[in-house]
Amino acid sequence: MKRYILILMSILIVICLVKTISYLGDTEKNTSVVSDKSYIITLKQDIFSLMMAYPEYIIDIEVTDGDKVYLILKSGKKLLYDDGKEKTELEKIQNPDLQDMMEQQYVLGSVDSLMPNDYNPGRIRVYSLLQEVYGTNRQEIEKNLTGIKINSNYHGFNKNNAAAYFLENSMKELHQLAKTNPQIWSYIHPIGGTYNFRYISKTNRLSPHSFGIAIDLASNPNDYWQWTTPAKGNKRLQSYPEAIVNVMESNYFIWGGKWGQFDIFHFEYRPEIIIKALYFTDEERNLWYENLPVENPKVSEIIWLIEERLQHKTSPKVDNQMN
Repeated sequence: MKRYILILMSILIVICLVKTISYLGDTEKNTSVVSDKSYIITLKQDIFSLMMAYPEYIIDIEVTDGDKVYLILKSGKKLLYDDGKEKTELEKIQNPDLQDMMEQQYVLGSVDSLMPNDYNPGRIRVYSLLQEVYGTNRQEIEKNLTGIKINSNYHGFNKNNAAAYFLENSMKELHQLAKTNPQIWSYIHPIGGTYNFRYISKTNRLSPHSFGIAIDLASNPNDYWQWTTPAKGNKRLQSYPEAIVNVMESNYFIWGGKWGQFDIFHFEYRPEIIIKALYFTDEERNLWYENLPVENPKVSEIIWLIEERLQHKTSPKVDNQMN
């Protein structure tokens, strides 16, 4: 009798194990499907944001036999969207792909405290894209500069991709605001600077000021994370006029005050970051383009191109080795 009971128990254990393994397999498949879907949605949203931000410079999309996605530039150069490598935050800054650059979602509107130290949307820059748009070297960049009148003086800013146009528009709006809110003058006068061909402190990476796409407004000793303490930086952030931030963001400038490694007087022309923040959130939608103004011919044209080029795209396997 005991023998039969043992046999029966063994059979029951085997059945339970088979069911468990089957369940885990199904769960893994479902998770993989969700992960694949999420990756493809983000891929399409990132590419849309980039193509809308640089319409004269990003002209097509290519998917290779190895399932790699490239953006085709006006010059014929190709930019890889995702190299499939896991990276540390420093490696993302030093050797980014487009996915790394677009990964962190910028937050529009007011903030009431400093961001976490590892939240720095826009600090990752793909230099091959900036060089394509604004100039490959100092000589080319300086040919693309135009003077923008700010506080009675002219300051160089890159005219390509409408960067100078939107800076000029920002300054006009801020000067109008200052007429009814005199406090704003102390934040925009005197400005810290625009074009300045230089490297970011303690790095071999060019500053966005080198491309003529960034402006530092009036500075304060507590504006920069390397100059002051988090407590003093936080106090400065809380006193910063929301109206200035809103004007700059509406003209496609991101604010360094929204970086964990804060740079409160720094604004940088990054239309791709602002466009992604405007149209895409973490809210789940049936269609990745559900929130877009599809009645706009340019928008619908880019959506169609993305859908046509990426119709067979699947998410890549990730290289887990740190590079």
